[in-house]
Amino acid sequence: MTLSDLVYAGLGVGALAAAVLPRVVFRRPFSLPMVFLAAGALVAIPAWGLPVVDPVADRLWVEHVTEACVVVSLMGAGLAINRPMRFRSWAGTWRLLGITLPLTVAAVAFLAWWLLGWPPAAALLLGAVLSPTDPVLAAEVRVGEPTDDEDDEDEVRFTLTSEAGLNDGLAFPFVMAAVALAAAAGDGWSWGWIGHWAAVDLLAKAAIGVVAGLALGRLLGWMFFRARTKALRLSEHMEGFVALGATFLAYGVTELLSGYGFLAVFVAACALRSAERSHGYHNVLHEFTEQIERLLTGVLLFLLGAFAVGGGLAELTWPAALVGLLLLLVVRPLTGWLGQLGFVAGPRERTVVAVFGLRGIGSLFYLAYALGEHHFGALERQLWAAVGFTVMASVVLHGISATPVITRLDRLRDRTAPEVRP
Repeated sequence: MTLSDLVYAGLGVGALAAAVLPRVVFRRPFSLPMVFLAAGALVAIPAWGLPVVDPVADRLWVEHVTEACVVVSLMGAGLAINRPMRFRSWAGTWRLLGITLPLTVAAVAFLAWWLLGWPPAAALLLGAVLSPTDPVLAAEVRVGEPTDDEDDEDEVRFTLTSEAGLNDGLAFPFVMAAVALAAAAGDGWSWGWIGHWAAVDLLAKAAIGVVAGLALGRLLGWMFFRARTKALRLSEHMEGFVALGATFLAYGVTELLSGYGFLAVFVAACALRSAERSHGYHNVLHEFTEQIERLLTGVLLFLLGAFAVGGGLAELTWPAALVGLLLLLVVRPLTGWLGQLGFVAGPRERTVVAVFGLRGIGSLFYLAYALGEHHFGALERQLWAAVGFTVMASVVLHGISATPVITRLDRLRDRTAPEVRP
């Protein structure tokens, strides 16, 4: 028996588990990501002697696999959202992006500087890396498959999904701020980088991402549904793998234009969805992306569990673990609540949205990317330990609580909803 034989067998078991387990854990207080995380930890027991992925030594590999997982999940999220993108109907999302996101970055950066004694650039990097949310890791808190009903989504699931779709791109400027600060000042502080960062990394690249995503989404929408040539009108062929073509096209073209590809993918998916909102082809595209996303997420969480047990958390200190727990239990609930002050949603809905700011694959990508852009000295392994611990804690805490909390919220909503008489 060789290692490759074992890998093939493991991949087969994992793929079958990704198909079977969602139905097993449905409506139960644990999630599919928790299963893969535990499986990875189990097979990496040191006595077994199996190799594990080292995100420092294998940084480039980790960066690109997590990157692929994030872009696929963004396309799936955009295709699933039924609500048209309007300012008032997306008010909860804008509040989380404009208020909660920067407050979260600032709070975590302050905690890393204060409790860990990290230099400003590394502290800011930790805040930026842990700012994106990821409802993929708890299926109960994200929207379901596409429908032709614009009002089909409840506010909690819609807000969490749309927030995650956009903050995966909007966290990039904060990551680039940490890289720029490290390059300009090392372990100290400098103001010289802020002007270029604000003009290029904050405004220009985000604008390119939005414009490119909108243009490509509309072009693909015309091609899929309205092209005169039947070969181009792909909605008539109902092939799901086309979703990958749309995903990678939007991402690749936008990155070539020096824009934020994550932002472009989600905007392109929303634009594609709006091209023919009631067409069944959206369900085909969404189902395919969800399957690929499930496989990639399972693999990455398996590797994360193996990394943790195989020594990846050796550099984790109690203060670093405390920062991660404070983010999940205090910082996100507080900043999420502050971001929704004055919002029309009820207090229960606002509380759930504030609490369920899951951390996931996006955090792993951003850390791998930033460490490839600039060397953060001896803190690389400490950063990986802190981020890995926070993601795993989020998977467990939110995975256990998502089903009972959302089920209870749905029952209360149904109970208080006005009765519709024929």
